[in-house]
Amino acid sequence: MNAKKPLEGIKVIELGQLIAGPFAGKMFAEFGAEVIKIEAPATDGQPGGDPLRQWRELHNGTSLWWYAQARNKKSVTVNLRLAEGQEIVRNLARDADIVIENFRPGTMEKWGLGYERLAAENPGLIMLRLSGFGQSGPYRDQAGFGAIGESMGGLRYLTGYPDRAPVRPNLSIGDTLASLHGVIGTMMALHHRNMNGGRASGKGQVVDVALYEAVFSVLESTLPEFDMYGVVRERSGSNLSGIVPSNTYLTKDGQHVLIAANGDSIFKRLCAAMGRDDLGSDPTLADNAGRAKRADELDALIGGWAAEHDAANLLVMLDKAQVPNGKIYSIADIARDPQYLAREMIRQFTLRDGTPLKLPGVVPKLSDTPGDINWIGPELGAHTEDVLGAHGYDAAAIAELRRKKVI
Repeated sequence: MNAKKPLEGIKVIELGQLIAGPFAGKMFAEFGAEVIKIEAPATDGQPGGDPLRQWRELHNGTSLWWYAQARNKKSVTVNLRLAEGQEIVRNLARDADIVIENFRPGTMEKWGLGYERLAAENPGLIMLRLSGFGQSGPYRDQAGFGAIGESMGGLRYLTGYPDRAPVRPNLSIGDTLASLHGVIGTMMALHHRNMNGGRASGKGQVVDVALYEAVFSVLESTLPEFDMYGVVRERSGSNLSGIVPSNTYLTKDGQHVLIAANGDSIFKRLCAAMGRDDLGSDPTLADNAGRAKRADELDALIGGWAAEHDAANLLVMLDKAQVPNGKIYSIADIARDPQYLAREMIRQFTLRDGTPLKLPGVVPKLSDTPGDINWIGPELGAHTEDVLGAHGYDAAAIAELRRKKVI
């Protein structure tokens, strides 16, 4: 893809690590921003770099996750605990548009990298701050991870079966939700700044995202339902409370298929496909309120019908009836699905040792200024000399910084 990207000319300094901050940086980089990722240098036997480099499955010592999370970013090593390292970041931030950080509140200020300090020299700077509990409030100084955000945000309470302990999705959803809110907020702040003079004269601001708030924001109607009627939504297994029928059903060949026939006309089409026109014409089942009262009965009937068919045949029957459906996909199913392939959501790359590697494609898809993946996650410090050289550090200064273990 050679089309101009929407964030070309935008400079981002990424100071975060692991998931929430770097996921936001990844999205900016995919759409053309220059993202300079600051990582700790390797010192005294320590590997340095973002800890994500060592998480989960490794290939030749590097996490496969890293290649996706750090794509299109420039890796620059800087020791943020040293005064000279902090000064490097201040130099980089003087002409930056965005700084991303996801340290515990107060850490950036301790390093002399708080928003007030950076904005004094760059008033148009936007700082995205992602943390467990935000930059204010009584929990501000507590450590917060995605798992805590999922728990305090209400997601964990709703996940699982009613007769069992709450469970977690086997992903870092809390971090990712916070990151997505952070990207949205940052783009709003960038638009506001650019509408009022741009980097030179427009005013930047802080985008403050708390993980628990990002999770809480997607809890739909749970708060007004509790406030008005005292209703506490509970865990409901594989169905969706009060929305009927919408559940997962076991097929004859042992696979799980999702059937979402909760629209009134869709329900009638499902009944016809099942050979149960009597249900489709039953006035007590004509709307969702009536179906919700008989949810267990309907689930049993649909489940019995699904169990009579192999998954492949069941999906064909549901498609023919125009009933929304889908097999519950594993990553193995995703990797070979023609829809994913057609929309370039499975992308093929080659590691530095020649090993092929598939990575997820870019979301969202823009018709005129699409994002792309120019390179996969870089080696630690791969861009240090180039970036510092472009910011006024000559070869002698860079060599001295290396000698002092600043970079």
